[in-house]
Amino acid sequence: MGLFGKKEAKKGSCCCGGACNAETMEQAKNAQTEGAPLKILGGGCAKCHELEKNTKAALEELCISAEIEMITDFTQIASYGVMTTPALVIEGKVVSYGKVLKKDEIIKLIKDRLS
Repeated sequence: MGLFGKKEAKKGSCCCGGACNAETMEQAKNAQTEGAPLKILGGGCAKCHELEKNTKAALEELCISAEIEMITDFTQIASYGVMTTPALVIEGKVVSYGKVLKKDEIIKLIKDRLS
């Protein structure tokens, strides 16, 4: 506001509130291709854990022994373009976000992405 001659400070429009820079965003981008082929993106809430549980059940049913990585760093989550969690990432591609998938839905997505 311009009341009483004071100027309003401009706030950053960054996804993390201005705490990131080019280096941290580059690190987050690089992390997309590293690590496990399956990733759960979220803050660690109950829905995120439920998605992880359903993903493990889907992998067991498919007889696939793959690691699931849980990503809770919001800079990394934002680098995927995800603003609503939980999200499921298969081989670097976001296949679902904003809802908890059922085991059968995850099986279909895994078959589509990994075959």
